[in-house]
Amino acid sequence: MSPRDVAEALLRRWYVLVLALLLTAAAAYPVVRPAPQYLSSAVVVLKPPVTGNQPNQLTNLQPPLATLSYGVIQQLESPAGREELGSAGVHGRYQLIPRNSGTSATPAYLIPSLQVQARGADPVGADTTVRRIIEVYAKHVADVQEAQGISAGARINASVLVAPSAAPIQGTKSRAVAGTALLGATAALLSALWFDQYALRRRNRKDGKDGSRDAVRDVGGIPVAG
Repeated sequence: MSPRDVAEALLRRWYVLVLALLLTAAAAYPVVRPAPQYLSSAVVVLKPPVTGNQPNQLTNLQPPLATLSYGVIQQLESPAGREELGSAGVHGRYQLIPRNSGTSATPAYLIPSLQVQARGADPVGADTTVRRIIEVYAKHVADVQEAQGISAGARINASVLVAPSAAPIQGTKSRAVAGTALLGATAALLSALWFDQYALRRRNRKDGKDGSRDAVRDVGGIPVAG
């Protein structure tokens, strides 16, 4: 199909272009005026029990604690864990992100800290979701140790290092509008060209059937082709 054929097809099916562009404009409205979204984030760390040699728990964060933390994270990310979180009132989008100490010299996930994130339509709801996730996470940590018969004074505890705090999510409207416009224009062109080809094929089939009937004539009461 040459550029001239494309232009003629678009002119013939201008109404398809107009309809597609109207639908694109309607779809762009939520992009221009999006619903408010908030991202709440908190940091939880597993702290070992206080000992005489290490009175400051934060100076005794060993790799085995990170292993325990990651095992609990895997439990919560399993289908059963997601169902448990849902029963606890956790809905919508959330993430459990193991964190490093922030230094280039420390290997990844050596420090047993966890960043919990959740999105919500309001800041209070997002913070509440993060707190519920932390509660379930802490319960799993306690259950693992209780199953091993570890006394309460010698247990590892999940402590909130950074309290949940929600902030509005700021998107780039110009990019979103440009992307929507590009997708809409592409869909409009393809729809117009497809509909033009469909209409032409249908008309050709109809003309072929009509031509065949016209070519049949009656000779002696017997229809034969002319």
